[in-house]
Amino acid sequence: MTYLVTENCIKCKYMDCVTKCPVDCFREGENMLVIDPMLCIDCGICEPACPADAIRSDAGRGLEAWIELNARYAHVWPEITVRREPLSDARTWDGEPGKLALLSPHAGAGDAGQAG
Repeated sequence: MTYLVTENCIKCKYMDCVTKCPVDCFREGENMLVIDPMLCIDCGICEPACPADAIRSDAGRGLEAWIELNARYAHVWPEITVRREPLSDARTWDGEPGKLALLSPHAGAGDAGQAG
């Protein structure tokens, strides 16, 4: 069992969850985060920390595509362990349906993007 990030993270990318994770399993894309299923210990601490309600247990129904998406990008996007500000228009996109088409496959900055 693991947790995963779902569609509502796209174009929001709140990062409150990353500082809660005890095993640093979040990975950063350009406009979304994912959870590395090989590292997630199924503790669930990240789920209530997400302001966009975008984190779910993989035990939920109908999440197969999100399980695959998290696993795929966890191997190519960099680790993120520091909280930065969400995307500038996150509030506009929070809760909007149909955001999967807007997912960028490009990596984010990861921990290298932290303010120094």
